[in-house]
Amino acid sequence: MSVKHVLFVVTNAAIIGPNNRATGFFFPEIAHPFEVLDKAGIAVEYASLQGGKPPEDGFDGSDPAQAEFVTSDSYRRMARSRKLSEVDVLDYDAVFFPGGLGPMVDITGNPQVQAAVRRAWDGGKVVAAVCHGPSALLGVKLADGTPLVRGRKVAGFSTAEEDGYARPDVPFDLETALREEGGLYESAAAWQPKLMVDGRLITGQNPASGTLVGEAIVAALNGKAVAR
Repeated sequence: MSVKHVLFVVTNAAIIGPNNRATGFFFPEIAHPFEVLDKAGIAVEYASLQGGKPPEDGFDGSDPAQAEFVTSDSYRRMARSRKLSEVDVLDYDAVFFPGGLGPMVDITGNPQVQAAVRRAWDGGKVVAAVCHGPSALLGVKLADGTPLVRGRKVAGFSTAEEDGYARPDVPFDLETALREEGGLYESAAAWQPKLMVDGRLITGQNPASGTLVGEAIVAALNGKAVAR
C-alpha cells in the first residue's frame, strides 16, 4: 500500500492591513489537521510562495496538539518549505490551504496559487482549506470559465466572525467573496466548528474546524464519503 501525501500551502505574509497587524498562518489550523493526518499514516509536505519558514500566529502551548506539533520533525521541515513554483501538485494526493490572515495578503489572487489549485482539481486531487484558507479558491476558473466554487458547498471564515476579529485589517470579506463567485456558502454560529464537503472540495469555517477538515481529507483519500 502506497503512502498518501498531502501538500500544505502556507502563507509567507507576516503583516496585514493599514495598521501593520502581525500575522502568518494560524497555528492550530496546521497543528490540528496535521495531527489527524499523521495518525492516519498520511505524509505532509510544505510549500509557500517564497519558500523557507512561514510566519506564524496564534500559538497556544496549552493545546496538546499544538505543543506536540511545535516540537515535531514536521514543524522543522516546514521551516524549509519549498517554493510553490518548484512543486507539482500532481505529485500529491491532496492540497490543503491553512488559514490565518496571511493568506489574504499573498495567497489570494496569486496566479501561481490559482494555477496550482486548477491543476490539482483537474488532476482529480482533493482540494481543502480552512478559515481564511478558502481565499485560495477565489478567482480559480475551470476550463469552461466558470469559478471553481460556483454551485459547490463551501465554508470559510464568516462575516460575523470577521466583524469581531480583524475587520479593520482585512482587504475584503471572505464570506461575501465566496458567495459572489457562486459558492453555496454555509456557516455555523461564530467560532463553532463547521465542515463542508462537496466531492473533492473540503472546506472548514474557522480554527475550530481544523480537525474536521483533517478527518474529511483522510476519509476522501481512503475513498470514504463524508456527508456534511
